[in-house]
Amino acid sequence: MKENFKKAFTLFLTFLKIGAFTFGGGYAMIPLIQKEVVEKKKWITDEDILEIVAIAESTPGPIAINSATFVGFRVAGFWGAFFATLGVVLPSFVIILIISYILNEFQSIEAVKYAFNGIRAGVLALILKALYTMYKKCPKGLASYIVMAGAFIATAFLNVPILAVIIACALFGLISSYIAKRRAKK
Repeated sequence: MKENFKKAFTLFLTFLKIGAFTFGGGYAMIPLIQKEVVEKKKWITDEDILEIVAIAESTPGPIAINSATFVGFRVAGFWGAFFATLGVVLPSFVIILIISYILNEFQSIEAVKYAFNGIRAGVLALILKALYTMYKKCPKGLASYIVMAGAFIATAFLNVPILAVIIACALFGLISSYIAKRRAKK
C-alpha cells in the first residue's frame, strides 16, 4: 500500500511538471510525456505511447488528461490514475483561474501578443515532433499511407466528424489484418 502511494505521488509530481511547463495542449505534451514516462522513469515503452495516443484520441476528453489517466492506471492502479490526472490538470486550472482575473489588462499589451505568437510557433514545432515520432513507430506500407491521407482529407477538408474517421480507420485496420491473416494461412 505504501509503495503504491509513493508511485501515485511520483506520478502526481511528474504530470504536474508536464502540465505546468507545456503550452499548446495535449499534442504538445506527447513528447514530454514520452520523455518523462518512457525515457526517464521507464514506466512504459515507446510502443505503449502509440497505444496511449490512439486510445486517448478515441475516447472523450482532452488527450493529455486521457494519457495521464492511462499511464497513472498502468503504473499504480486507481490512485495512480487519479493523481496523474490531478497533476496534469492542476497547473492549467490555476493558470486559467489567475489569467481570467487579469485578462483584460494583458489583452492590450503588444509584447504579450508577440509572446503568444512565439509560443504558437513553438507549439507547432512540438506537434510536428510528436507527429514525426509517431510516424517512425507506425507500420509503413501503401495501405497505411492511404488510410493516413484519407483520414487527413476527411477531417481537414470534408469536415467528416472525427469519431466517424476513427471508427472507419479502426474498421479498416481490422479488415486488413483479417485479410492478411487469411492470406498467410493459404
